[in-house]
Amino acid sequence: MHFMSSQEYTTAQEHAAQIDSIRTQYEELAELAGSLAHEIKNPLSVIHMNIDLLSEDLAEIDSPISRRSVDRVDIVRQQCERMEGLLRDFLRYARLRDIDLVPGSLNEQIETVLRAYQAQADAADIDIEKYLDPDLPAIMLHSDSLQAALMNLVKNALEAMEEGGQIWARTYPTRTGVALDLIDTGSGVDDNTVLHMFEPFYSTKEGGSGLGLPTARKIIEAHGGRISVQSEIGRGTKFVLEFPTPKRLG
Repeated sequence: MHFMSSQEYTTAQEHAAQIDSIRTQYEELAELAGSLAHEIKNPLSVIHMNIDLLSEDLAEIDSPISRRSVDRVDIVRQQCERMEGLLRDFLRYARLRDIDLVPGSLNEQIETVLRAYQAQADAADIDIEKYLDPDLPAIMLHSDSLQAALMNLVKNALEAMEEGGQIWARTYPTRTGVALDLIDTGSGVDDNTVLHMFEPFYSTKEGGSGLGLPTARKIIEAHGGRISVQSEIGRGTKFVLEFPTPKRLG
């Protein structure tokens, strides 16, 4: 058995103190960023409202100048809407802290999300196949946030398939809990995108906030779980979500 020397103990204490200091600074920065986003949101809403009013006024004036002005006002409105969406996604990301978890069914969560997107899938000629283990053990979950994470993943899968395709959802027990595979036959992404896709503000989509997947990962990690991804251009993408199962619920 190894006992720490006084020097090793002091070093460990200093290291722990540094970690606590970094964590405190991060929390303060996150709180400041959230407050700043709120402060930006309010005047932006006022700008958006007045842009709409200005557009209505210009529409009543029939002249070449007013028509050009309407086009420019539309550009400003579109950018306002983009900024409002970005702020909305950021605040959702920044607010996610500890969540209250209760026993629940992962199968029911993915079933609810897939039902919500069934009409969109049908319209796009996309088949949704479900292979959900009926004996899947319960997990500790927060329904609203977990469904939000799953909706982001399913939405991404649908958007990756322009001319039909398939989505597979499969649940199964693992050695330490349960897992969910979400597989699509979409366009896939390259290795560099896989490497960075969970980083905040990284996006390959036109007008995307780059916060959807980071928020999904943050939600899954708040459930004690983890998410991984494999993808190949031209073949599709596979997300694997793993959640622990407390022994008392197994």
